[in-house]
Amino acid sequence: LMSISNSHFNSSRFVLTGFPGLEVHYPWLCIPFSSIYALVFLGNCMVLHVIRTESSLHQPMFYFLAMLALTDLCMGFSTVYTVLGILLGLIQEISLDSCIAQSYFIHGLSFTESSVLLAMAFDRYLAICYPLRYSSILTNDKIVKIGVAMLCRSSLLIPPVIIRLKFLNYCRPHILSHSFCLHQDLIRMACSDICFNNVYGLALVISNLLLDAVLILISCIRILHTVLAIASREERFKTLQTCVSHICAVLVFYIPIIGLTMVHRFGKHLSPLVHVLMGNTYILFPPMMNPIIYSIKTQQIRRRLQRLFCLKRGRGNLLN
Repeated sequence: LMSISNSHFNSSRFVLTGFPGLEVHYPWLCIPFSSIYALVFLGNCMVLHVIRTESSLHQPMFYFLAMLALTDLCMGFSTVYTVLGILLGLIQEISLDSCIAQSYFIHGLSFTESSVLLAMAFDRYLAICYPLRYSSILTNDKIVKIGVAMLCRSSLLIPPVIIRLKFLNYCRPHILSHSFCLHQDLIRMACSDICFNNVYGLALVISNLLLDAVLILISCIRILHTVLAIASREERFKTLQTCVSHICAVLVFYIPIIGLTMVHRFGKHLSPLVHVLMGNTYILFPPMMNPIIYSIKTQQIRRRLQRLFCLKRGRGNLLN
């Protein structure tokens, strides 16, 4: 470790951390991680294909779901090279410019996913609390504007703090905590004044992730209040079922973020392996689980997938 630290003390390259102590098992670890990435790509592509080809799914709820699937797909593409590259022995280090670019996409996509989940919560709130005005409020034009606003919010607020990483002096050992780059990991190695990065970064987290979480919670409380006012138990259950998949997606997104933040903040005494596992959970768990959640819990998507696979099986039997 000392030789690695010395050789990368003042270079512009950073050592990526795979799974400390498990290097001999990398060929075997590559199998589950390749399978996870395959699930991320195939699952989200399947959701996008079903929404695009099924006209009955051309509704606001599924347009937002398509945005979520596209965001998860991009998150997979932004990390697959370094995560699998280490396990396959293709790369061990990354340049500062590539590291900054990757951190921009990872953080930007996280903010985008948070915004999409908020938009989906707003969609469910309108559909349940104001069903008669739902279609007049969420028109296609409004959905496009919401999509553009989410993209601008995620892509334009982050550059000030990310660009500044280029001009910091990195005098501490250039060893990253993960197999990908994060803003908090880079500033940990800097000897320059990082006050702006800390303050602006905290402001971004509060104005994006924390604010979104609070608004999602408020919408869930309002939805629950409306649902409990419905007389019929069957109607209450049916209405709540439309929100279950969204609640699962919110938990799948926020729990790994909270876990990773806690590990970075209070887990300095923990094994590096814990940091790596939490980091990989943060970038891979939501993109992998979201297609599974919505395929199982959303009736329209489940039926469309069943028809799709039955059709393919029927064609296969005909060919045989």
